[in-house]
Formats: sequence, C-alpha cells, structure tokens
Amino acid sequence: MAIAALAGVLLIIAGATAFCRLSHKEEEVLKVPNDLNACLTNELSDTSSLKDIDRLVKEYMHYWALKGVSLSVMRNDSLLFSKGYGNADTDTPMTPGHTLRMASVSKLVTATGIMVLQDRGQLSIKDKVFGPEGILNDSVYNAAITDSLYYTITVEDLMRHKGGFSRKGGDPMFSTRWIMMQNRWREVPTQEQLMKLQLGRPLKFEPGTTQEYSNFGYLALSMIIEKVSGMPYEDFMQENVLKPAGCRNFHIAGNYYKDKHPDEVRYYVQKDDEPAEEFNNSGRMVLRCYGGNNVTGLSGAGAWVASTPELALLVASIDGKDEVPDIISPESVAAMTEYVNPETFSLGWNDTKPNGEWSRTGTFAGTSALIKCFPGGECWVFITNTSTYKGPYLSQYTSELFDKMREACSDKFPVRNLFYDTIEIPESQQVEQ
Repeated sequence: MAIAALAGVLLIIAGATAFCRLSHKEEEVLKVPNDLNACLTNELSDTSSLKDIDRLVKEYMHYWALKGVSLSVMRNDSLLFSKGYGNADTDTPMTPGHTLRMASVSKLVTATGIMVLQDRGQLSIKDKVFGPEGILNDSVYNAAITDSLYYTITVEDLMRHKGGFSRKGGDPMFSTRWIMMQNRWREVPTQEQLMKLQLGRPLKFEPGTTQEYSNFGYLALSMIIEKVSGMPYEDFMQENVLKPAGCRNFHIAGNYYKDKHPDEVRYYVQKDDEPAEEFNNSGRMVLRCYGGNNVTGLSGAGAWVASTPELALLVASIDGKDEVPDIISPESVAAMTEYVNPETFSLGWNDTKPNGEWSRTGTFAGTSALIKCFPGGECWVFITNTSTYKGPYLSQYTSELFDKMREACSDKFPVRNLFYDTIEIPESQQVEQ
C-alpha cells in the first residue's frame, strides 16, 4: 500500500493526472504544493463577493494605462485569491499562470539564498566580502582593489545597501553602453569585468555607516552565492531555494521578446516613452523594455521572472508561519524581518516595520511589482506588464489600491488554500500518460 501511495504521489507531482492535489491525508505528511501555474485559473477567483476587487483593479489599470496585471492574495500562508486582468500578450488574456519580470523583488529571492547558506554553516552574513580574508578573494579581484575600505565590507552590508557604493556616477547595472564606450569594450562586460572595474574605484562612504540603494551590491551577493556553493547562481537558487519552496516556474529573464519563457507575458512601456539605444552599444534604437537594459545581467539584483501565486508561495516559505513549511530557520526569518530603524533596509525586504508590515518593491521598463504583508497575516502580491512615467513611485499608488481592496473585501475571501487544495485541471490542460 505504501509503495502504491508513493507512486500515486509521484504521478500527481508530474502533472499526469486530472487533479493537481494529493488527498488531505497524504498532504499532511508530504506538504507538496500544487503546480500553481498549471492549476490556477481566473475562474477559481471569479466570485460575486469579490467583485469590488475586479472593479478597483480595472479602474487602476485604466487610470495608469496598464495592459495587464496579476494579483494574488494569501492569509496566514493560505492562498485565497489569484487572478489575471487585461492581456498578457496581444489578444492573450492574463491568467494566474503567466510569469512576469519582478525587477528588484528579485533581491528578496537572493537574500533568501544567502540565508540558506548561512543556515548550512557555509557563510555568515558577518563575513568579509573582499580582500585575502574575504569570500570573493580571487587574486584578480585583490589586485584590482585601490581603496582599503573594500576590506571592511560584509555580506550584511551588501544586503542592507550599506556597502559604500553610489549610483551618482551612474548605476553600473544600468549603464552597460556607457561602460563599454568608456573602456572601449566591444563586448558586453561580464560580471567579473564589472567587479574588477568597480574595485578599481573608491567607495563613496565607509561601509556600514550609511546606506544608498545598490543594484551592484546584489550582483556581488549573486557572485558570493556562486563562490560559496560552487554552482551557477540560477542553478543553486533553483535546487536549494525555489524547488524546496515548491516554486517550479521561476526563471532568469531574457533581454528580448524572442527570449521570453513559455507563459511569460509581453512587456509594454508608456505611450510617450522614447526608443532607447540598445544596451550593447550596437547603435540600434529599441523599445526600452526589450534591449534598453541588460536585464539578464542583473542576475540576483533584478532578473527573476515568476507568477504572482508562486511568488506568494516563496513568501510563505520564509515568513515563519506554520501552514507552509519554511525553507529557512526561525533565526533567519527573524533576521530578515527585523526592524532596525527607519534608515536601515531589512535583509532582502525594502522595509519591515515593528507592527509586522513587510514590503518589497521592484520596477524597471515594462514592469512594476509590489509585495506587501500586513499585520494580521494578509499578503498581497501585484505585478504589471506595463511601466508608467511614475517609475518606482507607482508602488505607492499600488499600496493605496491594496488598502481600498482590503477595506472592501478582506472579510469576503473564501476559506481555502489554493496552495494545497484539490483543483481539477481543465481537460485542455491535462497531460497524456
């Protein structure tokens, strides 16, 4: 009987049956989440009691000229609602299974990878990053250092944007074309070349003493993950963070529409956005969201693509609540969500307040993302496939939208958990055995 039950579980996980879920008895033992991108449909969240959410989202989309939106809501690690609005691509309706670039929300993913390594004893966030005693102690990097302050940077400094890096001279992660021209490089610089280039420059402030938002710092964290684990960044994250969390469809983004993953959306910019020069210094003019920046090169600073229900599942796996098993220790959950002071970023999160409110934002051409966890256990995840002239400030308006939707519907969500509940797969999506 045990062998037969196990075989049945494996068959379901492989997606070869007409259902996406184990029985509740098996679920309690194995705690295997649904294949959310395959199972969830808009119809599952299309209930009359939640029509105010539909209305408010559509009004918001109309006001900001958004082509498509994905929204998921969970409470105490139970996924209550997941729905797409507008279009994912030309004439293709958005569904919960569509994946979207999440921009700097990727930093939360990377920070989780660092905490996994710390839990395993493979590093400490107090470890030094550079110099002979640092993690990135390759001789070529040691030789490039001209400012001794680099020797004081810790992993935690990078996670809190306190590494001493500044964007005043241009963010190196969004200045590829200028870097190529200044250095007379014909090829797009590698991560290693960017690192050597940065190490040859003085820091703008003493590490740990103040903060300035740094995409480069999270590129360095991605490289730390590679060095410590001995694996490519994406491979380590897939095997040791995402799969253990039950997230099957996270990917590193491509730079162009032709490079998009199956079920990934098309991205759009605001109507008055001028074409941009291609990031690789080709001289071509491109749509800013497709070739204006080296999105793939952002790595753990901003390159992840995922659906909102799987992003919610990852949050459920690092929040300390019981319904979804955590993939990091209680100590790591506490460290990531610790409130320090108003001038200090949290580890991976933008902000974690003393009252239990956590937030993480992400924005660049073609997308805007917001995760907001509220006191009382609710978490709302929202990603668009369209950018606006507000840029990173759009998240403030999305946060206000959350407040309106919560006031209208927080007490109207059905009692369920779409992470685990039995969901029948539509016949058109079933996999033949």
